[in-house]
Amino acid sequence: MTVRSSAGASTTTINDELYALLRRFLSPLRRAPWWLKVTLLYGAARLVSFAILLGAAWHAEASPWGGKQPDYLTFINRWDAGWYERIYDGGYPTTIPRNEDGTAQPNQWAFYPVFPLLARALSNVTGLAWAPAAAVVATVAGLAAALMIYVLFRHFASPSTALWGVAFFAMFPISPVLQVPYAESLGTFFLAAALYLLIKRNYWAAMPVVMLMCLSRPAGAPFAAVVGIHLLLRLWHRKTDPFPAKEMLSGALLALVSLVMAFSWIFIAWWWTGDRSAYTDTETAWRGEDLVLFKPWFDASVDLVGPFWGPLLPLLLVALAALFLNSRAVRAIGVDLRIWCGMYLLYLMAVLHPQSSTFRMMLPLFPLALAAAFISTSKAYRWSVLVMFGVLQIVWVVWLWQFAAISTGQAWPP
Repeated sequence: MTVRSSAGASTTTINDELYALLRRFLSPLRRAPWWLKVTLLYGAARLVSFAILLGAAWHAEASPWGGKQPDYLTFINRWDAGWYERIYDGGYPTTIPRNEDGTAQPNQWAFYPVFPLLARALSNVTGLAWAPAAAVVATVAGLAAALMIYVLFRHFASPSTALWGVAFFAMFPISPVLQVPYAESLGTFFLAAALYLLIKRNYWAAMPVVMLMCLSRPAGAPFAAVVGIHLLLRLWHRKTDPFPAKEMLSGALLALVSLVMAFSWIFIAWWWTGDRSAYTDTETAWRGEDLVLFKPWFDASVDLVGPFWGPLLPLLLVALAALFLNSRAVRAIGVDLRIWCGMYLLYLMAVLHPQSSTFRMMLPLFPLALAAAFISTSKAYRWSVLVMFGVLQIVWVVWLWQFAAISTGQAWPP
């Protein structure tokens, strides 16, 4: 004979009532339009990031950007945001500042113009200062990116799975960058739109989007490679999937525009300063040595695990990436998105110097958020991923957004 305590029955009743109340509260959202669902989801994720950033600011020591325990806007207006503010205030230098040995000093030419120009435009219209104007532009651009990503994901997934993919994107460990004065959110929006138009084969509409993308973030080279492979695959399959002459022409023009825009900022910097190596010298100013393709990854690996295993580590990373991109979940996101992820990873390995900002550079791999949603439809799995991402946000912000990391006292830029 089992005796059920009154306290246990009371607790069960309260839990049932709370669950029923929550279901009644959320029930209208099931019938809400997709854009409202995405907006609410994105807004909730940004509130989580806001709380994390505010908590980190409360523990922050003085830095070159502000005193101890800065307010929210002061706290997020640091690192790269400071360079964008310089562009917002005075544009780009006409000469590259150089050290006595001729090497370039860090300067504005490493940062692209669309984001600070939008912040300046908003400031001129509203009278807002840099800090709030830039934060608004970044956050709104992040919302536009989330909406565009949902539309892109719907090409491959059901509404529910696409929404979970957006949720993973919005809560990704480095997603607080979507609301700080960096160009990541804006670049992600243009990238998502360009990928969507490429997949829809609307090559004409993709051209101006690619132009803006290439003047927001350095993603032109891998995107140009994606366009080229996309067109070659269409040519290969033209017997079963017609490739009309008009589309061949517009596709070829898109490939040309993408290739030209991939190098446009280099030529703009050259034209503006009269210095042929203005951009490349500026980009390498932070690393202290000339760019040699792929070499930094091998150097970093040797420093990390020693001279024997070090040269093998990048090769292991490439093999693991190839296996992952060929997994069932990633294959479900379609050929073009898989090619983008592969080309972008190759681009990072070719030009990036591995350091703390590498985590942020992973944001353009957002199509893998949909792949993560494809791994399982289990709510326990999907909610666990969101919770894990929230915890890792705390790690990223506390470790990297401080001027000096609490654990080491060293300055590691996000």
